[in-house]
Formats: sequence, structure tokens, C-alpha cells
Amino acid sequence: MRALLAVLVALVVVLGGVALVADPVAEGIAEDRVAAALQDAGALAGAPEVDVTGWPFLTQAVAGTYDEVRVGLTAADLGQPEGTRADVTLRGVHVPLSDALSGSVREVPVDRVDGTATLSYALLSRELGADTTLERAGDGLRVTRTVEVLGYTVPLTAVGDVLLDGDDLLVEVEEAEAAGVGAPDFVVDRAVGLLDLRYPVRLPFGLQLTGVTPADDGVDVAVEATDTVLRAS
Repeated sequence: MRALLAVLVALVVVLGGVALVADPVAEGIAEDRVAAALQDAGALAGAPEVDVTGWPFLTQAVAGTYDEVRVGLTAADLGQPEGTRADVTLRGVHVPLSDALSGSVREVPVDRVDGTATLSYALLSRELGADTTLERAGDGLRVTRTVEVLGYTVPLTAVGDVLLDGDDLLVEVEEAEAAGVGAPDFVVDRAVGLLDLRYPVRLPFGLQLTGVTPADDGVDVAVEATDTVLRAS
């Protein structure tokens, strides 16, 4: 995730080359070059979407503060299963123009960072086992998986709660049903724990997980940070 810092550094460095160009053109050049820099820095399969918002762009450059820099990463960019993506917005990005023009940017203060990381069901299913399927079931997730327990092969289905525990995403199942198999109740009870999932979500820049919501394509995890500083490695 150091790639986000590469985005900002590339953005401010390119200002020196576009400062005399018409505002919409300058913004487009900056966004294209930032996207290319992010692709290289993150070894991404494709160039992400980058949007420097606020108008006029050059006024922000001269003032040294950018209202918003939005970065959108698709599943293809990230090399993850379909439905996985990340959308992050940096608000109040501070880079003095003199530092940008001199190429001396080593750190970038940001007032606030927020966004959403969508963890696809394909990604989470892979963590539980090859034949696992996950899908939204109201405010929870329906888990279907075949398990081996006490000498029985048991196809199970259950609805679990989706929770956060620090930086971990949890899916917790209380009860399960054996589908089409006459397994004893004690076997099913023993197998329930095999449907639970703990998935660590590792975040840079002091980002904190603030909420989790099952969606159609995956689990949406809300993230945010305030008064953070992005530093070059």
C-alpha cells in the first residue's frame, strides 16, 4: 500500500510540468501520470482510476492543498477475484508548491483518509476451503461447505454474523444444518466451528476499520484515519 504515497508524490512532481497549461488539461495530465505511477509502484495489472477533485485545479496547486484525491482500484488492478476492489479518498492533502517543484517531497500530511475496501466472496470463500460458497443473507452471510469430522463427510449450511475484532473480519456461526446427510446431531454440533472465519485486514497509514456490511458482491469494510502523514520509504 506504499503505492498511495507514490500517487501523491507523482502528483505533486508533475505540477511543475503542467503549471502553465490550461486547468482541465493540467488535471488530466496529472491524473494520467499518477495512475501510471501507481501501476508501477504497486506492480498492478492495470492503471487505476485517479480523480483529483476540486476546482480550479491550478489554484489548489499554488495553495499547496488539494481538496480530494480519489483512487479506485479494481479486482483486475489488485490481482484479486472478481468483486474485490478498494476506493480511497484523501481529503486535505498538503504539499507546498515549492517542495513539489524542487522534488523535495518526503512526506505528505493528509487531514483525513476514508474509503471502502470490498472483500469479494470468492476471496473469503477461498480462506475457508475449496468448495465453500458465501452469499449475502440479510445482515449476515450464508456459508455452505462440506467438512470432514469424526469420520463423517457432512455438507453444511448456516447463516453467520459478520463482525469486526480489531483489524480482523469475523464470520461467526452459531448453528448449522446438514444438507441431505443423516449425520448425528453431535457431529453437526462439532462441525459448526469449521464454518467460522477470521480474516486479517492489514491497512497502512494508521487506517482503522470502522464498519462492515455484507453487500451483493462481497463484504464492504469501511476505513478511515485522521491527521495522518504519508512518508516516503
